[in-house]
Amino acid sequence: MPRLFRFVCPALAAVALAACAATPAPPPPPGTPGSGPVLRDWRGIVTAFDRDRYERIDAAWTLALEQARRQRGSGDLRALGELIEPGAQRPSVAPPVGDYRCRTVKLGSQGGEQGLGYVVYGWFACRIEQTPNGLKFVKLTGSQRPAGLLFPEDDRHMILLGSMALASEPAANSYGQRPDRDLVAVLERIGERRWRLVVPWPQNESNLDLIELVPA
Repeated sequence: MPRLFRFVCPALAAVALAACAATPAPPPPPGTPGSGPVLRDWRGIVTAFDRDRYERIDAAWTLALEQARRQRGSGDLRALGELIEPGAQRPSVAPPVGDYRCRTVKLGSQGGEQGLGYVVYGWFACRIEQTPNGLKFVKLTGSQRPAGLLFPEDDRHMILLGSMALASEPAANSYGQRPDRDLVAVLERIGERRWRLVVPWPQNESNLDLIELVPA
């Protein structure tokens, strides 16, 4: 074999192997749960006020359910099933991207005995979006429209940091800019195709809000 050929072949083989090693794996299909970038730890972003609300989520459940079961309310509380069971969360929490139907259930009353113990609202339109920063929840219709990014926590929980848009305001798209509109919530899967956002100590009205999500 000519001497030049003996030197060129190993060099070409090395280049080919390097090119194969540098070829990235194909990305997961759009809408795959968990696809997209991994967000920073939400604990480095959350405000002190919202961290306190999150850490007292068990107390919010206890007080809100006690009030809901004792005081008069609006809607059928007994028909909600696992939606109002604190321990109903299941594994594989990440929701698929797409359109959802959603409804809000307010439990407890910040007005004490004078307020309604619970309110079950009708269905509205919501969406889970894939953004450059990760999954995002957006409530599209209604007079109270929360929106925020979902941060991975563990197999049964994701943490939402978001804000609230009211009435005819444009969609909320920031966290930490208006403390009176900020919210922290926990996303949990509670059925085969059923999720809930648990919002402890809302700014107004109730002591715990639940936003139920089912694919549209």
